[in-house]
Amino acid sequence: MADIKPGDVVQLKSGGPLMTVEKIIGGDSARCDWFDDKHKQCGGVFPLHSLRIDEDPDSVEPDH
Repeated sequence: MADIKPGDVVQLKSGGPLMTVEKIIGGDSARCDWFDDKHKQCGGVFPLHSLRIDEDPDSVEPDH
């Protein structure tokens, strides 16, 4: 598995929105940002072991 780094697009292994990694915290967590269905910016910290890298760059929709 590739190492997750700032700028990567990730998703929780259990599903949910695509998120952008802002920074790695303490080597075992990632601060991530995403937009909800109302286009409100959200953020949170997640354990790295709960994330997977989105391998399909076409899955990110362009901003309209």
